Amino acid sequence: MTQLHGHHVVTGSELRATFADDPTVRRGSFGRRLFHGIVLVLLVGIIAAGAVGAWAIMNGVIKVPTAVASKAPSSLCPTTTFDYVPNETVNLNVFNATSRGGLAGTVAAEFTARGFKVGSVANSDTAYSGVGVVVSGVKGQAAAFNVQRNLAGTDYFQDNREDGSVDVILTPGYEGLVEPQLVDQTPGKLLCPREDLRIADKSKWPVVPTLPAGQ
Repeated sequence: MTQLHGHHVVTGSELRATFADDPTVRRGSFGRRLFHGIVLVLLVGIIAAGAVGAWAIMNGVIKVPTAVASKAPSSLCPTTTFDYVPNETVNLNVFNATSRGGLAGTVAAEFTARGFKVGSVANSDTAYSGVGVVVSGVKGQAAAFNVQRNLAGTDYFQDNREDGSVDVILTPGYEGLVEPQLVDQTPGKLLCPREDLRIADKSKWPVVPTLPAGQ
C-alpha cells in the first residue's frame, strides 16, 4: 500500500484486481466480444452469398431481367378485314417506277376500263423491288384493298394523307392486272409481303412520289 501526504495511492495492480473482480465489467467485455463475433459471421455470410450469386448469374442459373427492348420487328400492316368496295368508288393515281416507257398510261387505261376513277398518271422513283406498291392513308385502306385484289402481289404501305385516294407504284416485277372475271371480291385484309419476309432494309420502303406542280 502506498501513501502520499497521508492519502492512499492506488497502484496499477490494485486497479486491475478491482476491475477483474467487478462482475459488471466482466459482463460488458463478454457482450462486446459476442457482438463482434456476430458481426464477423454476418459479413462472412454476405460475402459468401455474393460470390455464389455472381457464379449463378455467370453460369445462367439465375436469369436477371433486362430492360433492353426486343429487336423483333413490329407489324406495320393493318389487321382490319375489309369488304370489296365497288371499283367506281376508288380514286386512283398510277405511277411508273420501271424502265418501261408508257407503262403508267397503259395500266391507268386498264383500271379506267374497270370503272376506277384515275387521277394522276406519271413516272416515279422507288428503291422497292417487287410487283408494285399500293399506298394510301387510313381513309383509303378499303379502296387499297380493292386495288390489291386487282393487282395481285403488291405490298401495302400507309402514309399520312387525309383523303381516300390510293397510289399505285408499278415496280420492275409488274406483269399485269388480274383478269376481271378472276378478281377475288370476298372480304379480306391488306397484304404486306415484307411482313412475312421481315425485310429490315429501309431501302425496301417505297419513295412515295411527289406529284408534279398543278396536279
